[in-house]
Amino acid sequence: MDDEKDDLSPTLRFSSRVDNYARYRPGYPTDLVDLLAREAALTPDWPLADVGSGTGLLTELLLHNGNEVFAVEPNLEMREAAEKVLGRYPNFKSINGTGEATTLPDKSVRGVVVAQAFHWLDGPKAVSEFRRILKPVGFIALIWNARATSATPLMREYERIVHTFGTNFARQGKELVPAERLRELLGPTMREFTLPNHQELDWDGLKGRLLSASYMPQEGQKGANEMLSELRLAFDQNQKSGTIRMDYETRVYLA
Repeated sequence: MDDEKDDLSPTLRFSSRVDNYARYRPGYPTDLVDLLAREAALTPDWPLADVGSGTGLLTELLLHNGNEVFAVEPNLEMREAAEKVLGRYPNFKSINGTGEATTLPDKSVRGVVVAQAFHWLDGPKAVSEFRRILKPVGFIALIWNARATSATPLMREYERIVHTFGTNFARQGKELVPAERLRELLGPTMREFTLPNHQELDWDGLKGRLLSASYMPQEGQKGANEMLSELRLAFDQNQKSGTIRMDYETRVYLA
């Protein structure tokens, strides 16, 4: 695929993919809350900022824990999708802001979480903003669901399809920021943790998972038909009782 969509701003690039993103992106393991409680002293009464909150996949996990969550998301369509699902939670606060300018007051939260979004931000400006809104005692957690690219034949074939049909962003692995760079930004006390995670998906789910990625062609675009044909073949060869398993590592960088 060519890279005609690589110049889309981070704020706009998911606007046409909201439905697939909300339905088919992996959530986060409940063990993540336990890890933050154990390693960062998180309690349910801590106010938190979920920066780049998207459709609210991590926000909902934190709301279930009892936390007040300021879900900071600049993309209108994604923000509205989260509001539709999470508006029933009294502790849910939807914020039109960015990682570099959250609009939150100084020293207003005890934790900042950024899930599957920090690679879209200006790192130094964002970390400076996080420190501004944090209370004197608090934490920053940068989180990614990283595909276990060689775990199974299905995962290996999925990765081949991503590299064949995706943009340079996909091929160069820009979604995952190197730990060394994160340590430069967060400081030498940053700690790293890994949690297992997975999805069980039927054909529609696997197709939607691939199409949720901003670096893959959408239906009707160049290469999409061939891409989906190869994905269907991978599904048929690896499915059991109509589903496949997508394996991930949930990586947490905590300061």
